[in-house]
Amino acid sequence: MSLIKKLQTSLPRGAPIDTAALKGLGISAALAHEYVRSGWLIRLGRGVFMFAGDRLERDATLRFLSRRTEGLHVAARTALEWHGFRQNLAHREILSLWATRSLKLPEWFLDRFPARCSAPRLFCDEIPPGFGLAFLPELPDGPLVSVPERALLEMLSEVGVRQEVEEARSVMESVRQLRTQVLTTFLQACLMKKAVRLCVTWSAEFGLSWADAAARAAAGRVGTGRWIRRLKDGRTLILKAP
Repeated sequence: MSLIKKLQTSLPRGAPIDTAALKGLGISAALAHEYVRSGWLIRLGRGVFMFAGDRLERDATLRFLSRRTEGLHVAARTALEWHGFRQNLAHREILSLWATRSLKLPEWFLDRFPARCSAPRLFCDEIPPGFGLAFLPELPDGPLVSVPERALLEMLSEVGVRQEVEEARSVMESVRQLRTQVLTTFLQACLMKKAVRLCVTWSAEFGLSWADAAARAAAGRVGTGRWIRRLKDGRTLILKAP
């Protein structure tokens, strides 16, 4: 079998191809360059290619990136929406991605899938980096996704920074069912008081079934008085006492 035939039959469509995959097929960097010049491959970036005439799929491409970036996962609002918790406000989908270190997403990816990537330290060291990350059953070949309990606190931590207040409220109001034991674990490990206070206050305001469990988990951590913070977007967020 020729190398070009082997290339076409051995690698899946819809996903980027890196030099490691090409090398595994016996295709050198020089030969890959020749395949680009002759129109078999398209160069996306340094050491990254795709089949000519192919169309990259979001989930396969995210899985590709996650293999190259420690801790990369679908997070915050996007994760909640992928779990079925949706908001009623119209918005242009921008993927919320988190990682364990700062990452500049490649332009070829952003051109196809608008996204932003954050690398905050939201939980204490008692929470292992991969805790609360899982593949969705319907996307076994896709990226890791935060479980709803983790995704909720990720989203609330971004309120006023990368997350609109009204959108966050709308999404959270739809989060009617959570696993209280898992939520308690994340609340007690959360390093950002804003996220904890928003979780406790808004869940009580919306009458969510897990609001009492959230309040117990956060007891002594958020204070009892009115909470006022000026957000990075210039707005002032005022929360009543829980």
